Amino acid sequence: MRKKKKSLTEVSALGQYIPMSVHKARRVIDQIRGRSYKETLMILELMPYRACYPIFKLIYSAAANAKHNKGFEKEDLIVWKAEVNKGTTRKKLKPRARGRSYLIKKPTCHINVVLKDISYYEAYETLDNREKYLPSNFRLKSSGAIWDKK
Repeated sequence: MRKKKKSLTEVSALGQYIPMSVHKARRVIDQIRGRSYKETLMILELMPYRACYPIFKLIYSAAANAKHNKGFEKEDLIVWKAEVNKGTTRKKLKPRARGRSYLIKKPTCHINVVLKDISYYEAYETLDNREKYLPSNFRLKSSGAIWDKK
């Protein structure tokens, strides 16, 4: 496995073995990718999904890493990368009738969040210039509703 090069403007947080399905976590992660730090926290507080709380803690932890380790301001952070990978599946046996057992599978997932500081780029002064430099699947403007999906 190759080691990734550390960027001067990126900070990450990794949550491993979170007891949740990958699909449920991706449903929330897709809504926050490419948004600012404050907007992300607001969205995660208002969304009615159980997956929001561990993702909220990861975003908050990554921002604390940025503030403490690199001295970034939280207002200048955006969610640059957010990915959810499948973890191991915990298996339990539930006793059933006639001495049989039933296998219960509990899925886990690993969530990796990368925040990027955009204050170092002079091109990010206006929102229109920001969109020019972001990847095509990132969306900084919303259509009004926080539930919109690209």
